[in-house]
Amino acid sequence: MSFKNPQNTNAKTDRIQQSRLTRQQLKELEEKEKTAWQKALDGVILILPLFCGGAAILEYWMIPNGSPNKNPYTYVGFLAVLIGLYLLYLLLSLWKKFAGDKSVLDKLRYRAPLFSALFLLFAGYDYLTLKTGVLSQPFVPCLNYIINIAWIDREYLFECTLHTLRLLFLGYFIGVGLGLVTGIACGYSEKVRYWINPIIKFLGPIPTSTWIPIVMVVATSLFKGAVFIIALGSWFAVTVASMTGISNVDKDFFDAARTLGASSRQLVFRVAIPHAMPSILQGCTQAMSSACVAIMIAEMMGVKAGLGWYMNWAKSWAAYDKMFAALFVICFIFTVVTKVLDLIKRRVLRWQNGVVK
Repeated sequence: MSFKNPQNTNAKTDRIQQSRLTRQQLKELEEKEKTAWQKALDGVILILPLFCGGAAILEYWMIPNGSPNKNPYTYVGFLAVLIGLYLLYLLLSLWKKFAGDKSVLDKLRYRAPLFSALFLLFAGYDYLTLKTGVLSQPFVPCLNYIINIAWIDREYLFECTLHTLRLLFLGYFIGVGLGLVTGIACGYSEKVRYWINPIIKFLGPIPTSTWIPIVMVVATSLFKGAVFIIALGSWFAVTVASMTGISNVDKDFFDAARTLGASSRQLVFRVAIPHAMPSILQGCTQAMSSACVAIMIAEMMGVKAGLGWYMNWAKSWAAYDKMFAALFVICFIFTVVTKVLDLIKRRVLRWQNGVVK
């Protein structure tokens, strides 16, 4: 009779655990070696944004202007900054690759066509506005006008941006907090769902703009009314997503937890919410989209600051360059906020990209 050495068994177990691969590592092992043509194509795609950025600068300088253009160097500097940032990103990704990390270069390879299209979009927009006047100025100002006026009016834009962010996050977090409570309660308890579900079906389909006349009459201040409009849209999105996610949790999980002696509180916080987390986070993302739409409507009700108010004020004075400047600031802010939410979602759901045995 032979006996196994416990030390050998433990060593074998350690080797098995060390041999586990993440999904990214497994993907790299499964990838076939690229041909010379594919490698050359990847190189062209990686440097293509630099050529497209140079083409945008040449288009701006070489083609005669169809209308006056003050301070022409601002737009060139803007393009040069974007090209420089991309070049730094490219050099960093190449350095990471030589250090053994290909993930940064792969991400850049994936996004490079979008960066190229962005520079071409700038060139096309400049051609249609400043060069040919197909999009007539001043109603559709060129990018150089927009950047110049944004820099001149930067202090006022910054103040309005702070006001918009305060209003956005206040209404968003109130709506998300209430939405989590109602959504989790409705998803877990049929009795609560019986009473709350009709309210959700009644209030949910009503457009945000419909509430403006009611809010202007009922609310004690326009700021509180604006918070209510943003919170209402966020509440509905999070409530529906949370309720759906918890309702779809497999009942066997609850039965197994009850068998192990779990209390009602543990069933909610240890079983229901963790399994419904993907749906809940998706609802939070949708709530931010609803809040971004609602805040523009809310700020046009008559509040005294904010980017939506700034756009409405600029339009009333026919200052279309200021209006477009505020629009670009809004797009930038909402893009950053959405990206942050996506990073939080990936961090919380990192178990979905865990190790592969």
